[in-house]
Amino acid sequence: MAKEDRGFASMDRVKQREIASKGGKAAHQKGTAHEWTSEEAREAGRKGGMASHRRRKELGEGETDVTGAAGSESPMDERSGGDDSSEQIR
Repeated sequence: MAKEDRGFASMDRVKQREIASKGGKAAHQKGTAHEWTSEEAREAGRKGGMASHRRRKELGEGETDVTGAAGSESPMDERSGGDDSSEQIR
């Protein structure tokens, strides 16, 4: 058997869904599955939307150097004043 023919990722998508569905059902039956409160779901959606919006804005500005190389500031540095290099997106 070839290495690339093994594992979950190499399976047919339908088979993956069947297996994942069984795991989810078992977790709910056991009582260990995570169930989102409306507040948790709202916060997760907000974070995802902000991250997506930020990436889209950065790509739309025509930035060619997103590596944070010396001499070029990322859009995040410009907004925050560029004082803290640990906040720089790489």
